[in-house]
Amino acid sequence: MTAMTRCLDRPGFMPRLSAHHLLRPRLAEPLLAAQARVRLLCAPGGSGKSALLGECALQAPSGCQVYWLPLNGVALSPLDLCQRLAQNLGLPFTDEATLLLDLGRWQTPAWVFLDDFCRLPAPDTDALLDRLLTAASPNLTWWLGARRRPACNWPRLLLDDELLECGAELAFSPAEIQHLLSQAPGQSVDSVLQFSAGWCAGVRIALLGDGHPDKTLLDYLQHELFSTLPPELADAWRVLAHLPRFNAGLCEHLFGHGDGDQYLRDLQALGAFIQPWEDTDWLQVFPPLAQLLRDEPWSAKRSWHRRACQWFTAEHDWQAAFEQALLAEEYEVAVSLLQHFSFEDLFRQQNAALLLRLHEQHGDEWMLCSAQLVGLVTAALLFAGRFDQAAQCIDQLARFTPQPTAAQQRHLLARWQAQWGWLLHLGGDAEGSRVHFLEALQALPDSAWTSRLMCLSGLTQQALLRGELDVAQGLNREALCLARAHGSLLLEALLELDHAQLLEQRGAPYRAQSLLENVQAMLLKQRLKTGPLVGRIALRRGHLALRQGQDALATECFETGLTLCLPSQDKRVLYGFLGLALLAANRGDYAQAFFQLREAERLMQQRQVPDTVYRAVLLLVSGHFWLQQGRAELTVEALRRVLRHFRGPQAKQAPPATLELIPRLEYLLVLAEVKLGCADQPLARLSALLETTHQRGMLCLETELHLALGEVAWHLGDAALARRSLHAGMELAARCQVQQAVRELRLRAPGLLSELGMEPQVSAPGTVDNPLSQRELEVLQLIALGSSNLEIAERLFISLHTVKTHARRIHSKLGVERRTQAVAKAKMLGLMA
Repeated sequence: MTAMTRCLDRPGFMPRLSAHHLLRPRLAEPLLAAQARVRLLCAPGGSGKSALLGECALQAPSGCQVYWLPLNGVALSPLDLCQRLAQNLGLPFTDEATLLLDLGRWQTPAWVFLDDFCRLPAPDTDALLDRLLTAASPNLTWWLGARRRPACNWPRLLLDDELLECGAELAFSPAEIQHLLSQAPGQSVDSVLQFSAGWCAGVRIALLGDGHPDKTLLDYLQHELFSTLPPELADAWRVLAHLPRFNAGLCEHLFGHGDGDQYLRDLQALGAFIQPWEDTDWLQVFPPLAQLLRDEPWSAKRSWHRRACQWFTAEHDWQAAFEQALLAEEYEVAVSLLQHFSFEDLFRQQNAALLLRLHEQHGDEWMLCSAQLVGLVTAALLFAGRFDQAAQCIDQLARFTPQPTAAQQRHLLARWQAQWGWLLHLGGDAEGSRVHFLEALQALPDSAWTSRLMCLSGLTQQALLRGELDVAQGLNREALCLARAHGSLLLEALLELDHAQLLEQRGAPYRAQSLLENVQAMLLKQRLKTGPLVGRIALRRGHLALRQGQDALATECFETGLTLCLPSQDKRVLYGFLGLALLAANRGDYAQAFFQLREAERLMQQRQVPDTVYRAVLLLVSGHFWLQQGRAELTVEALRRVLRHFRGPQAKQAPPATLELIPRLEYLLVLAEVKLGCADQPLARLSALLETTHQRGMLCLETELHLALGEVAWHLGDAALARRSLHAGMELAARCQVQQAVRELRLRAPGLLSELGMEPQVSAPGTVDNPLSQRELEVLQLIALGSSNLEIAERLFISLHTVKTHARRIHSKLGVERRTQAVAKAKMLGLMA
């Protein structure tokens, strides 16, 4: 409720806004500009309804009388409301009929504000409000603020264009919170949003700075919600706050037949912070308040989670049932529910981390009681990089032999081979894993399509590591067809990560990025809770953006990937830290770069990930940084040591996520040895690497090798070879949009391109070949006119996603990161008027 003060230029009282009130034109202006005769703000307590109404009241046009009636949520009788309204409007009150007649004859423009209309259901008062709105003169504009939607004939008002309703959009935006932070420094927008989700009262509490926002919020909740609810509804609300989602059926099961549905409808009618769950038919308690309640001790919570688990089990909602069983601490029930999980489920929610925790707490006796559970736990262990434990787990399949039939026995053996193949693959044993994959594919029945698909994925990655891109493409296509035939969007998305690596190797990182954006959009559209998989996609998108010189996008993707992958125990989280380290080095901040590398190493060691997963990659990136800092001796020492693992008869295969690891280690070592003057046949070694890479069609790596060869030739005094190699590398970098390779060259040898006269020069307008397609040029021209992405989509009859894809490619081709920069660069180059 807003405090009142006497208004000097108008009769009566008007609201007094807080000294910290933030004007929000985005909300007030549509309300003020509307032609509707009734404007309804309906939202839970603390949503800022009164403040917004007050802001609008103070902007009433000249000549419009304003009448403000603070009702304070009290359930007035129809007679009391009539009397208060007549008194506020300065009308003599006889009875309701006379008041309605007077309102119908009202001659001058006036705004009537009914602030905080009665909070509890009041059918007679609601009916009176409906009669008031119907009978009143068009000169009267009604402004209503309420926690619940009064039972009026709103459809009729909507059909007559006389109603404007809002409420869901009242939350503070990040930009508005940023403005408020100037009054209360010391917090971040993200922390305030996490605490409040933008809810006005929550934001204000977060900004109080008293050090106890949770306690203050609990006190607010007690006064504003629990004190107004009957005990049975308050208890029901507390139960629902502990559930991630609920509907009428679940409420009936929890609170009794007939009562549960009624409780839910009553809570919704009272505006008790019940809202839709992810645009579905399910509901949830407002997340910040739900989290607050879940963090509070409550002895009865286990029994309610147990009842919820029973209902979800009966509904065959195995994911929700599993989660509720864990919350109820019914671990044996949780393990039994895992029999309904498949490999796909590892990438849903935080299932991989939950499986690992269950395995740690309850060991083999519970978790490895069936071949299906052995497969699930093995997959989770491989996902997290715990290879020794995975090997012990796979061996447990021997407990389930012999199978009743020969076919079942072959199937079990094939599953063992598929799992062991992945263990060897991730551990660097290329030949051994390949044999297992191929033999498993021959024996696995069609019903074991998930295992077949994963064998194909492993073989795809091995073909990529060998540089056999055509073989990799065929295997990847076969696996994708299998996933699509079985309608598995999740596994299709997993395989598209392999596809993206293939596109990148062929010199099309922008196509790989577009592919992954489409995949991520599909996952979000299907509302699949695939945090770990989306995290992997984000990390790969970050890598691609970095490679193309899009540092802002790369930062965003790496941070998103870390946020999603850290809780899921995914070993690929390593590449988020590496990406942030490379971005820091691009800025010249080597202290931050090495800090990120140390954080990555510390996390890998904490999680007991074998050093074969991360050691070589960390040393590769460290070697880049040392070279850029002029510390070539450290690079030589580290890379000679690590390359021993990838040479000779016992050579290890590179980690699947780092396809170019070995050749990059090789050329970086040559560069470092040349700087120290101890290189043996450096030009021949680099030329051999370059020839092999060219034959394989690995264009991104070929770009780096051309640049490295040019750098080495320059150091050795062969200016002609340096110019030829650098020219080839620069051309290839421009064609493939791999700006990071050129940037790293400049960081290693700052004066090289300038000394050879090869720094790109800005050409005169009209003299540059246009790198943009016709459609990209059309998009850029509309951007220059100030059109939004949605407006561009409508103008060109293309999808919003396609507009974003064109914009990203424009940025990549022009070497910029923002729309304004793209327009300016295009005009400077003479690409557009």
